[in-house]
Amino acid sequence: MQFAHLRTVPFENLSIHLGEPISLDSDALFDKIVNRRRGGFCYELNGLFAELLTALGYRVTLLAARVFGGGAPGPLFDHLALRVDLDEPWLVDVGFGDFSDEPLRLHERAEQKDGGGVFRIAPAPGDHGDHGDLDITHNGDPGYRLTARPYELADFVPTCWWQATSPRSHFTRSPICSMRTARGRTTLRDRKLIHSVDGERTERVLDETELLPAYLDSFGIALDRVPSATPPS
Repeated sequence: MQFAHLRTVPFENLSIHLGEPISLDSDALFDKIVNRRRGGFCYELNGLFAELLTALGYRVTLLAARVFGGGAPGPLFDHLALRVDLDEPWLVDVGFGDFSDEPLRLHERAEQKDGGGVFRIAPAPGDHGDHGDLDITHNGDPGYRLTARPYELADFVPTCWWQATSPRSHFTRSPICSMRTARGRTTLRDRKLIHSVDGERTERVLDETELLPAYLDSFGIALDRVPSATPPS
């Protein structure tokens, strides 16, 4: 289910650059992602995916994470990820962009490999056992520091608002839309269309008339106007 979601629903911040409000209300998330066939960022994607898994009978816990930048973890609630408990706990994440194709074993300390790369989960420095913070690395690079305390989706609303409005947020800097493909990933960052296929990367800068068709053809997103590189005030 995680891989199918990654192949179908893009990671994107286009609402910010279209001047659209971002709501974490369940009905608003369903309307945006399912009815309007859009994507979103972590709070939206993992928030609605948690509701789907819960409705299917899975035991799901919302966890806060601190995304690494400049070698250090950022603020709490910087990212939303999911813990799903079966016979063992699993890390499920459809909202971090380029990440694992499949859930990761939360108690496994050896490398875990899938089509998305090589992952390792280890106790954060100073933490011991399985109940402290965990550092998630991807291909040797730090990804995020995961906390163990459960939260509700409403707890992420203030940081979601900050991510969507602050000039210090990397989400307000430029539009991005990215989705896993069968053999790699397709990303449209501002006007640069990037295809990664079997490890080979190609880039092309699109002109204004090519942007809306690119969103539709590559991501299935139908827009009536081009997202602005400067978010509408």
